[in-house]
Amino acid sequence: MKSNNKVPFNEALKVWFKIALYSFGGPAGQIAVMHKLLVEEKKWVSETRFLHAMNYCMMLPGPEAQQLATYTGWLLHKTKGGLIAGTLFILPGFISILALSILYALFYDVKFVQALFYGIKPAVLAIVVGAVVKIGKRALKNEVMLAISVLSFIAIFFLNVPFPFIVLAAGLIGFFGGKFLPEKFEVIKGHQVEDATENERHLHFEKPVFVKAILKLFVWLILWLVPVAVLFIVLDGENVFVKESLFFSKAALVTFGGAYSVLAYIAQKAVEDYGWLKPGEMLDGLGMAETTPGPLIQVVQFVGFMGAFRFAAGIDPLTAGILASVLVTWVTFTPCFLFIFVGAPYIEHLRGNKNLTSALSAITAAVVGVILNLGVWFSLNALFKVVNETHFGVLRIYRPDWSTLDIGSLLLTLLAFALYFIFKLDMLKTILVCVVTGMVWWFGMNG
Repeated sequence: MKSNNKVPFNEALKVWFKIALYSFGGPAGQIAVMHKLLVEEKKWVSETRFLHAMNYCMMLPGPEAQQLATYTGWLLHKTKGGLIAGTLFILPGFISILALSILYALFYDVKFVQALFYGIKPAVLAIVVGAVVKIGKRALKNEVMLAISVLSFIAIFFLNVPFPFIVLAAGLIGFFGGKFLPEKFEVIKGHQVEDATENERHLHFEKPVFVKAILKLFVWLILWLVPVAVLFIVLDGENVFVKESLFFSKAALVTFGGAYSVLAYIAQKAVEDYGWLKPGEMLDGLGMAETTPGPLIQVVQFVGFMGAFRFAAGIDPLTAGILASVLVTWVTFTPCFLFIFVGAPYIEHLRGNKNLTSALSAITAAVVGVILNLGVWFSLNALFKVVNETHFGVLRIYRPDWSTLDIGSLLLTLLAFALYFIFKLDMLKTILVCVVTGMVWWFGMNG
């Protein structure tokens, strides 16, 4: 096709800056911003092409909005455009969460900071439940999808089955189930996409070439995994930087269905296995990610910061936290660029593939159960100061100590649900009202 010289790079750069600064509200809001600017206002990408790219990104692990920005940047200005668009999408959130993490780590004992985060947790709980409802309406269209969702909840909440195994099992069930009962498994339908129209001749397309794909894969694997390997070789295997680089590299590969799906996995590992966070702190980090621009999965930066801050060995804790923020962000988002630059030329081959559609449908159904697990787990640790864990063989039961129920958190949670579900306030307004109300309550109770 013709060279993509119809969109000046400097003009595209300004648009990517704008998208990065406006990228609040989770993936739905972020994709809406991109659609408005790229499709409606600038008309650089057609509606069908935008939806086709979005479907591809929805099939990938990782933050779909950031990957969609990378993909459309690649369409406009090849690799340079994809790198700029994808990096700028992350940058404002990285800076914001780093600043908030430093504030949190150094000054959390200050009453004002405690009061500030007291009101964030209940609002985040409402938003998580909202995600369950929204995805559930899209995915749970029949009894088969509902059963997969219920089983995934039981597996992760009561049986402590690792999230990656749930995703793998759901994908396999969908793949083979779609061959026998396609009407039950092909729930997530792809959009029909027309060929590029004449006004899209400026877009960049590559004919898929296997050798080029392998070369790109090799380059991005080096960029992603060599830093992890160097840390593993140079430092002790028990070093927090080594643990974080390995853990978040693995987490980056299982974030199907958006950030909410993997947050329970990350939170439970960070709290119960590694001790990087205290139970209620994941909600604080999630609140940071919800109220700052950028992808929600950026909350992993807070987890990495706090883990290194607390377990720094022979290094200043603040310096360790900052280095961990960079490390965790690197291993989380480098695979996103890999998936786009290697896979984008093959996107037309993925369109309409029924095996992928049925597998994605089953994974999305499983994600609903996983997010519900996230909401229940967060709720217990937000509303109760003490939550005991009992095991009966492979069965795990959480038992809250009812004498430790936080009445203020309970009332704020009810307020958040009313604002978000009944009065239909958007995410940021719900959080703002809960923060102000929570601060008033906290200071009233604690002086």
